[in-house]
Amino acid sequence: MWNLIKDRLLRITPQIDNVCIYAVGDIHGRADLLDAVCAKIDSDVASGRCRESLEVFLGDYIDRGPDSAKVIATLGARQSRRPMVCLRGNHEAFLLDFLDNPHVLTSWRRFGALQTLISYGLSPSANPDPVECRRLSDALALAIPPADLAFLRATPTFYSRGRYFFAHAGIRPGVRMDQQREVDLLSIRDDFLLSEENFGQIVVHGHTPVHEPEVHGNRINIDTGAYATGRLTCITIRNRELGFL
Repeated sequence: MWNLIKDRLLRITPQIDNVCIYAVGDIHGRADLLDAVCAKIDSDVASGRCRESLEVFLGDYIDRGPDSAKVIATLGARQSRRPMVCLRGNHEAFLLDFLDNPHVLTSWRRFGALQTLISYGLSPSANPDPVECRRLSDALALAIPPADLAFLRATPTFYSRGRYFFAHAGIRPGVRMDQQREVDLLSIRDDFLLSEENFGQIVVHGHTPVHEPEVHGNRINIDTGAYATGRLTCITIRNRELGFL
């Protein structure tokens, strides 16, 4: 499988610059996998193959897995000492919305919210009623460290560099990159995934879990369902070479 992916990568990879980019897919509360990937990135950077490095995390750091709070703390601390871009995913958007609109939990809980609340020391019931939703929203606002909240609120919805465009879910085909809507950047699926349009940049994204990284002429999907599969994917972009850690 890797040989097939590598052949496809070499055919589509354009020149960017001398910076090595490490892009990481959806983590979903798997702090153990994040630690392992960060160790591999650190080892690769220490090899000296690139003068500069940049890490791009594609969002969905929380929910489903057991250690959402630790994932956020780890990313925030790491971002303070090295070049990193941490994008917003639709799950982070849910959390931020929940702090202002407690009723959001009726939808968010179907996507792993309860695991996130538990990771911050709360004790939600399986099906919170409106009163409990308000209580949990207030409790989370007190429980979440200010640094974690600042980290989440500062997450951008996309990052563009050279011939690559990084977004959590993808883009709306037919719309200029600088006019993309947040709802599409965080949540789009079929209209983007089924498009064969040349977007002008290769879109590196997550959001839709796949068994193996998908490499297409116009996009690369690196969400390999870490919370369920135990496989967190990191793609490396180094001049005209792409690979995986």
